[in-house]
Amino acid sequence: MRRFLIWSALAVVIGLALAGGGYWAYWNFYARFQPVTISRNQAEIQRLLDEASWVSGGGGGEPLYIIGYRDSASTQRYEREETEKLRAGGVEARVIVFARPDREGQVQSTPAERATVSELWLSRDWSLYQRWTATPSRNWTAAGIPAADGNLARSAVVEASRQFVTRLNELLRDAGAPTGYPLVIWRDREGFMKACACADSRSWAFIRDDFSAPDAVAPSGIVEPDPAIPPTTPVPGDGTPETLPYPTLGPIPPAGQTIPPGSPETGQPGATPGTSPARPATPPRTGPTAPPQPTQQEDTTFF
Repeated sequence: MRRFLIWSALAVVIGLALAGGGYWAYWNFYARFQPVTISRNQAEIQRLLDEASWVSGGGGGEPLYIIGYRDSASTQRYEREETEKLRAGGVEARVIVFARPDREGQVQSTPAERATVSELWLSRDWSLYQRWTATPSRNWTAAGIPAADGNLARSAVVEASRQFVTRLNELLRDAGAPTGYPLVIWRDREGFMKACACADSRSWAFIRDDFSAPDAVAPSGIVEPDPAIPPTTPVPGDGTPETLPYPTLGPIPPAGQTIPPGSPETGQPGATPGTSPARPATPPRTGPTAPPQPTQQEDTTFF
C-alpha cells in the first residue's frame, strides 16, 4: 500500500510538471504574441483613430492603423517589411506619428522632429513622410518646414499628438491590451477590434492571417521577362537587319588552274545553283612587247 501511494504521488507530481511545462511553452512561444481582442471602449478608441491625422500610401481596402514615433526601430522595421504584404491582402496601412514628451527632464524629441510631426498632422503629406523616414534622423533638418517651437498653433498640434497617444494607451490598458510600439489596431473579418504591441516580429503573422495576406511579396521594380515573347534583333533606322547572312562559297581552285565550264563550281549553265563561278583564265602572252621608236618630224622629236 505504501508503494502504491508513493508511485501515485510521484505520478501526480510528474503530471503537474508536464502540464505546467506545456502551458509555459504554449504561452511563451505562441499565446503571448497573439493580438488582443478589444471588448471594452471600442467606440471611443475608434473615435480617436478617426479624428487623428494619419498618412497613407493608399491601396484602399480595410484600414489598419500603425502608431509610433520616428526613432522607434521596431516601427520602422514593421512598416518596411509588412506594409507591402498587407497591401497585397487588401489593407490600407494608415500611419500616425507623434513626438514623445520630455521625460524626467530629458528631451526625447528634436526641434526638427516636432516641426515635421506638426506639418504631417496639418497637411497629411505622404511624400513628406516618405522623405522623413528615408533620411537618417541625425541628418533631417526639416528644411522648408515651419518650426513648431515658438509657434502657438503648431506647438498645440504637437501637444495634441501626445494627448492622443496618452488617451489611447489608457483605453487599451483598461481593455486588457498591452502597450508598446509599433501599436497596431485593426478589425478582423467579423468586425472585432484587435490591438497588438508588435515590437516582436513573431506577432506579425497573426495580423497577416486575419487579412489572408501573403507571407512574402516580390520586390518592387523587378519585372520578370515574358517567356512567350521571343527576343528580337535590333535593326537600324532603315528596317534592315543589323547584319547580312554570310554567303555560301564553293571550293576555290588552286592558283593557275581553271574549272571547266558546266561544272557545279562555275555557276554556268548546268551548274548546281548556289555555287560561285570561277574566275576567268588570264589570256596567254604571245611575246615581248617592242619598245617605242623615235620618229622625226619637222622641228620636234616625239616618242
